[in-house]
Amino acid sequence: MILATIQGLFPKKQSKNDLELLVIQAKEGNEEVLNELLSSYTPFMKKTASFICKRYIGEQDDEYSIAMYAFHEAIVHFEHDKNASFLTFAHLLIRRKLIDFIRKEARRKEISLGQMTSDSEIESSSFSILESSHSFEQFTATQQADERKHQIAVYESLLKPFGLSFQELVKVSPSHEDSRKTAIQIAQLIVETDEFYEVLQTKKKLPIKELEELVEVSRKTLERQRKFIIAIAILLKSDLHYIKDYLKGRMS
Repeated sequence: MILATIQGLFPKKQSKNDLELLVIQAKEGNEEVLNELLSSYTPFMKKTASFICKRYIGEQDDEYSIAMYAFHEAIVHFEHDKNASFLTFAHLLIRRKLIDFIRKEARRKEISLGQMTSDSEIESSSFSILESSHSFEQFTATQQADERKHQIAVYESLLKPFGLSFQELVKVSPSHEDSRKTAIQIAQLIVETDEFYEVLQTKKKLPIKELEELVEVSRKTLERQRKFIIAIAILLKSDLHYIKDYLKGRMS
């Protein structure tokens, strides 16, 4: 069901490396390449918007204009050394922009949006993955130690149903920085896509087939990084800010 929904979401006109080379050229001011990207990836923008809004989005819809603006912004802000995949980065940015638009419209019309992502999930920065919203500078050394122990215990309880532990997380972290960034982006995509997160929670496994189509990562890579992706997804969904800070330092 999910696979049928997202198939065709990402055009395969260029390989990942070729596409990102074009993105860099557009970012550096090549207007011809920029216009070609915006034209060639119109189906991607419409299908991404339709997937997020759960209805057909055409070029006449405001949501399409927002998706195109977000795609253009993704080109402007894309950094190859920080964003492992341009299409995944663009998908996440389009999603955030559309959700923000839908929420503003809902507040204006005073409509309930019970099915949308909570404010705490969409108000995070568009360009960071593991970030902390709490400062622990005010804690004493003892308080920090107590808080760390408490959050590790909570995290352990969240990981246990998946057969994982906190101690395993750093061990299973991909050794190469690009691979680690890609895995974290995949975890973020799972957290931000209700269908994917539901599969993770109910079946206690990754939606491998769907992710393979969406993020252009091989099945072998997804299976090899399975534990790490699951652990990061669970962490991103939590409010364990101390652990997020700790792991951000250990895995940078």
